[in-house]
Amino acid sequence: MAEHKCPVVRDKPPATAGRGDSPGKPVKKRNQSRGEKIKRHGKRGSRAGSVPVTPEEVIRRKRRRCADAEDIVSFITRLAAMAVLLALLFGFVFGVTPMADDDMSPRISAGDLLLYYRLADDYVSGDVMVFQKDGEQYVGRVVARGGDTVEVTEEATLVVNGSTVLETDIYYSTPRYENGPDYPVTMAEGEYFILCDYREGARDSRYFGPVSRDEIKGKVITVIRRSGL
Repeated sequence: MAEHKCPVVRDKPPATAGRGDSPGKPVKKRNQSRGEKIKRHGKRGSRAGSVPVTPEEVIRRKRRRCADAEDIVSFITRLAAMAVLLALLFGFVFGVTPMADDDMSPRISAGDLLLYYRLADDYVSGDVMVFQKDGEQYVGRVVARGGDTVEVTEEATLVVNGSTVLETDIYYSTPRYENGPDYPVTMAEGEYFILCDYREGARDSRYFGPVSRDEIKGKVITVIRRSGL
C-alpha cells in the first residue's frame, strides 16, 4: 500500500513594492486619490487654495490707499499753513524776547520771556516797552509822553509837569545820572521818557534821554515766568 504524503504548504512572502525591493518590506501605496493629495498639500500651498480677490475688493483697497494719501497731503498742507501763519504773526504782529537782566525787578526778572505787541501806535504812562537805543535792546516803563515835562531832582524824585509822581509799585528811589540829559526835559510829539523799575543803576532815559516812537519795538502784553517753564 502506497504511503500518502501531505503536500507541504509554505507561507507566501509578503508582497513587495517592486521588482528591486527586498522581500519582507510592506508595499507602499503609490496610488492616492486627487482629493487626498489636495488635502495633504493644502496647508503648504495656502495661497493657492485661498479665495480669489474680487474686483470690488481691489477697488475698495485702492480707494483706501488714495484716502490715506489724501489725509497725509492734507496734514502736511495744514502744517505748512500753520507755520506760515506763525511766521507772519511773530514777524509782524508779535515779538518774543527774553529779559536779559534785572532792570525791571521785582516784577520782571532776568530770564523771563516777554511777549510784546508790535502794532500799537500810541503808549501811555505805565506801559512796559521793548525798545532799542544805539543798537542795544532795553525794557522799561513809560512815565511821560509827548508834551510832558520831566525832571529828576537832586533828591532822587521824579517830577512830571511840576508834580511829584508817587509810584506805589516802585520800591527804589530815582537818582539823577551825572552824564544824563539837562532837566527839565520836555517831550516832543512821538517821544517818551522811559524808566526801569529798578531805578538804581539801570540804563534808561536818565542815561540816553527820551525814546522816539521809531525806536520802540512793541508793548509788553504777557510775561512768561522762568520758574514756570
